[in-house]
Amino acid sequence: MADRQSNSVALLSLATAVPKTILSQDEATRFARRLFGNHAGLFDQLAGVFQNTGIAKRHIVRPPEWYEGDHGWSARNQVYLESAEELYIESARKALDQAGVRAEEVDTLVTVSTTGIATPSLEARVAGRMGFRQDAERVPVFGLGCAGGVSGLALASRLAASGPDRVVLSVTIELCTISIRLDRPSKANIVATALFGDGAAACVVRSGGGGVAAIKGGSQILWPDTLDIMGWTVDDPGLGVVFDRSIPPFVEEHMAEAVARMAHGIGIGTQHIQRFICHPGGAKVVAALESSLELQTGTLDHERAVLRDYGNMSAPTVLFVLDRVLEEGMPDNSLLLALGPGFTASGLLLTRPQ
Repeated sequence: MADRQSNSVALLSLATAVPKTILSQDEATRFARRLFGNHAGLFDQLAGVFQNTGIAKRHIVRPPEWYEGDHGWSARNQVYLESAEELYIESARKALDQAGVRAEEVDTLVTVSTTGIATPSLEARVAGRMGFRQDAERVPVFGLGCAGGVSGLALASRLAASGPDRVVLSVTIELCTISIRLDRPSKANIVATALFGDGAAACVVRSGGGGVAAIKGGSQILWPDTLDIMGWTVDDPGLGVVFDRSIPPFVEEHMAEAVARMAHGIGIGTQHIQRFICHPGGAKVVAALESSLELQTGTLDHERAVLRDYGNMSAPTVLFVLDRVLEEGMPDNSLLLALGPGFTASGLLLTRPQ
């Protein structure tokens, strides 16, 4: 699926928010060793991943001792609701302030999240505190995982393009760390403990020109027979992570062709893309992206910096990277790119503001 937007859409602002509790990677290593102490052999086999992730620290929604407790679905989801609401409000208010837009001027609310269940959805739960209009359109999006930040912004841009001066607020929130599980000592759970952080990003988009970047169109590709590469299982104690070790080689083998297909659908040749802005799922994934896209090693510098400072926050992470690219100066043509469950690639073409 690809689209070329006939109406111009501007990205007016982008703001991020993270929980206050910071966990260094050295602390995370000692913490995980204690958590999985009853399975020391398995942990020792995988301990090296903590030093090879490229992560120095991450932000987490609860103090470390919380993760040692026995938490079921209800307790975990209550943490999700409380923390996601606060991160929604913080990131959304910052984005609206940057854009010079009042909450009551927002026509559509897109909310992207896969790490908890909220019914009513998050934008409804915070509507009173935010001051949204009663007739604001609500579009909650679930299940896209790491691809959600790109796909959510692409959806927001299409909704903004549907009419003149339409304002859309897209908020992406993932609280990956509440899925850390002790009941199932698996390689995936230990790797998740080494990688995961929590965070949120909010974007304000509007039909018309201006802003910090122009959004030109998006594309999404789903590979068949790849459901087991990445995702969540739904178990009694909570969500369980699905990680397949084949992700980096899959990326290296298939990403270049996928990007070429997406770029063609959007209406640009890959040779005209000056910057790939990628979701840094892990150090090996970043290296695989550079290899597949024939980029010089180290080209994805902001990706590595965000991974170092925040870990893998799933969907919002690529928007943290975009934030750094915007601070540096928007290239003429950039492709925002993320991979997620499905297995899915999601891309969005961004250009200098018009």
